[in-house]
Amino acid sequence: MSRLPVRKTYKLFIGGAFPRSESGRTYEAAGQNVAKWAGMTAYNRGQVLYRVAEMIEARTAEFAELCSGRPEVERSVDRIVWYAGWADKLAQVLGSANPVAGPYFNFTVPEPTGVVAVIAPDEPPLLGLVSRVVPALTGGNAVVAVASERHPLAAIELAEALATSDVPGGAVNLLTGRRAELAPWLASHMDVNALDLTGADGEAPDLERAAADNVKRVVRGDADGQSPRDIASFLELKTVWHPVGQ
Repeated sequence: MSRLPVRKTYKLFIGGAFPRSESGRTYEAAGQNVAKWAGMTAYNRGQVLYRVAEMIEARTAEFAELCSGRPEVERSVDRIVWYAGWADKLAQVLGSANPVAGPYFNFTVPEPTGVVAVIAPDEPPLLGLVSRVVPALTGGNAVVAVASERHPLAAIELAEALATSDVPGGAVNLLTGRRAELAPWLASHMDVNALDLTGADGEAPDLERAAADNVKRVVRGDADGQSPRDIASFLELKTVWHPVGQ
């Protein structure tokens, strides 16, 4: 007697869980988890990101079926490892000790912006998503990302890798669906602090106008880019003064 295979059910990834899309349309997810991820040491965040790369590497065959193939998966893994190495070097590269005339020190240090909404590009589905989500994560931000509309399954497979790594629940939230429906809500949401429009295409001007309501930082990146500037795009520079001890 032949048996029917059990087909995989793909779900959203919100708040560290996998809710079914029919269970509701709004969730409290990212904002409450900013502090936990941002509060980890930069070195620890780098370790966690490296763990994510390990989890993807271990599932290369599954990922390859959902994107353009093994080369895209390998490039995605390499990109995560590259950004993981930057996590504990940002303060030295972007920060500074500033010269001042007076009995005090003056330091500038990078801090996360907060919640970053990412409109991921359609192509390449895995590498494009990784290239835009991981830089924001590296700097300590929480991310809500809209996956490729044409090839969303790579994002959900990534969600499963994230769920089995040490990324705190809610630090990354992955949504699938129609970009035209999801993106305006993220662009106008008052608890979203920055907006990545790399995959927005023709909708970008309207999204920029919606983002202006709470003066979001708006970024248009490269679907296949790799640069510390992509991390810096989602960081604030905080300057502090400290008296010199006698």
